[in-house]
Amino acid sequence: MSITLYAATRPSSATPVQQALIELGTPHELKLLDLEAGEQQRPELLALNPNGLVPTMVVDGSPLFEGLAILQYLGDAYGVERGLWPATNTPAHLLARSWTTWAYAHLQWALRIMIVSSHPMCPAELHHPPLTAHARELQMDRLGALEALLAEHDYVLGDDYSLVDLTIASVLGWGMSMGATIDGLPKVAAWMKRCTERPSHREVYGTPPA
Repeated sequence: MSITLYAATRPSSATPVQQALIELGTPHELKLLDLEAGEQQRPELLALNPNGLVPTMVVDGSPLFEGLAILQYLGDAYGVERGLWPATNTPAHLLARSWTTWAYAHLQWALRIMIVSSHPMCPAELHHPPLTAHARELQMDRLGALEALLAEHDYVLGDDYSLVDLTIASVLGWGMSMGATIDGLPKVAAWMKRCTERPSHREVYGTPPA
């Protein structure tokens, strides 16, 4: 099996995939692109991913793109053997698919609304305080479900870390770097600390803030 991952020279949506490959110990070739220089728009890369984005992964010559799709693929292909992903057609596998999709479809969506409506990196004409307040309410509602789950065990699927935790923590960590808060969510805060202290996380993101 040959794997090539196109990622970025700085933390990006490809970074969780880099971390997953490290956790899995999966041999791969890493090609880092300078997004500011537009290297992701080169014709040979657009032939692999017409969106011109990272992450893009090539598996035995066939392209696979979108971070969630790649993470779920890696789980199915390599994670079961490594104890980082549940076997197909088990109740835990259904939960793994559900929670990782939740991270991108629900949590990330609420975080993006907050960022677009309030963050200095976004145009001022898009800022809208009532929308920001609504987005923060959505975040807390979504994270409340995670808080309740983590009251039962240390990680999303039980007592052991998995690619499910990696996926959700990467989305939440990105949101926190852009102004999201987990105040009032002690179980989520403790879980995030456990996730960000893993060697793989330190390797791709650097040492987390104290």
